[in-house]
Amino acid sequence: MTTRGNLLAGGLAGLLAGAAAVAVSEAVAAALDGVTSPLLAVANRAVDAAPRPVKEWAVATFGTADKAVLIGGVIGTVAVIAVVAGAVGVRRPRVALGAFVLLALVATAAALTDRAATAGPAARVLPAVVLLLVGFGSLTWLLGTLRRPARPPVMLPTGVPGDDLPAAFDRRVFLRAAAAVAVAASAGGLAARALGGSAAAAARADLTVPRPTVPAPPLPTGVDLGVDGLTPYLTSNRDFYRVDTALRVPDVPLDGWTLRIHGMVDKELTLTFQDLLERRLVEDRITLTCVSNEVGGEYVGNAAWIGVPMRDLLEEAGVQAGADAVKSTSADDFTVGTPLEVLQDPQRNALVAIAMNGEPLPLEHGFPARMVTPGLYGYVSATKWLVDLEVTRFADFQAYWTTRGYSAQAPIKTSSRIDVPRSFARLKKGRNAVAGVAWSQDRGIAKVEVRVDGGAWQEADLAAADNVNTWRQWVYRWDAEPGSHKLEVRATDRSGYTQTSERTPIAPDGSTGWHSVDVVVG
Repeated sequence: MTTRGNLLAGGLAGLLAGAAAVAVSEAVAAALDGVTSPLLAVANRAVDAAPRPVKEWAVATFGTADKAVLIGGVIGTVAVIAVVAGAVGVRRPRVALGAFVLLALVATAAALTDRAATAGPAARVLPAVVLLLVGFGSLTWLLGTLRRPARPPVMLPTGVPGDDLPAAFDRRVFLRAAAAVAVAASAGGLAARALGGSAAAAARADLTVPRPTVPAPPLPTGVDLGVDGLTPYLTSNRDFYRVDTALRVPDVPLDGWTLRIHGMVDKELTLTFQDLLERRLVEDRITLTCVSNEVGGEYVGNAAWIGVPMRDLLEEAGVQAGADAVKSTSADDFTVGTPLEVLQDPQRNALVAIAMNGEPLPLEHGFPARMVTPGLYGYVSATKWLVDLEVTRFADFQAYWTTRGYSAQAPIKTSSRIDVPRSFARLKKGRNAVAGVAWSQDRGIAKVEVRVDGGAWQEADLAAADNVNTWRQWVYRWDAEPGSHKLEVRATDRSGYTQTSERTPIAPDGSTGWHSVDVVVG
């Protein structure tokens, strides 16, 4: 085979060695308690280090697939490094060693600083060491087969071989070695999947949601308008939006899980999941909204939650004078700061939720317990995988997103959205339904208006109101004339505030502006 053939074979060898190294190191991490895998540790560091505009771009561009895209990017980067290491390592083995040492060092640094890991330093570093040994060992073996000639080398008149590489290596030897490494990579991947089974999923499957002490009132008649294409009043667990920093859903088993309440309190509390079940459980329908929701976006959802009122827990702990905030922490060490007065407000009914739409919390939505706080964007109110509540002062800490330029306090802004028709839809002349949802948690929606082509605002029909902490459907019956048209919507809340037309970005405390769609009639 030509030198080019050797380089191609070297690149393939590097790719296989890299795959084996990653797969086996992932399996080792999965077998260890409190250890984040190298891939996820590196991706977590990328999330934490990324500037705010990069995060906003990723969410806006990839939506809920942003995590998969990031992990895919990390895998792609490792693959490129491994391929180059293999190709160059055909002639320069030290380069191959250097490449895997670099990967191991990056993985080590990420593991030692990973906020989701709870194991000691030695356990955290072990997967990176395995990555180095398996990667370089596999690559050295594969590259060694390229030095086994299929025929004796041609000798120059001086008696010296014409090159330090054979003119043609034994393909069968190389392919057998490559197949062995591929099998090792596959076995490592299967082992990682098997060892990474979720204890939380098993515990959740065995749970039965208890009847709430205080059930939610029956849904009012007419709360759902039944318009085709309109977002349902209650969002299913499957369709509920997910925006968080966890690249892998934390596996939080019930055994050993506790919620600690401490800080500026008279009596520190440590509660088990069973302790929560034995307290007063309240059911309430609450609409949640993410600050990353652009005008007209889909990062908003409405669900029925069951949980322990936060004010009950704070009252039991005994809040001390001077406190104005609660710092909540998740199982993966994500932090949130929430105004204390909101959590104590009986009209808000903030919950430590354990159930969602009649089921135990889904793993991706915070099992076993999460915060649900009406009227505040999620980054200051909706900690998932909740493990710690510290009563404190805003002056004494900064939460995860406030260190990245977002406001410490962020009430949800009155907003509305057109669901039907979609942008660029083609409609028939005559009566058409223009419909959507509007929300203004803690205030409630009083009026929704629609206008066509910048004309006069026309009031839409509102669905029946459930409570001030849920969104409200609306519909406007439009007599459409042929041509291209622009439809706009705005909402007015019960305080009398009407949405502004000014478009602002999501940072630092939520976007503003009227949602619009362009359609063609005829």
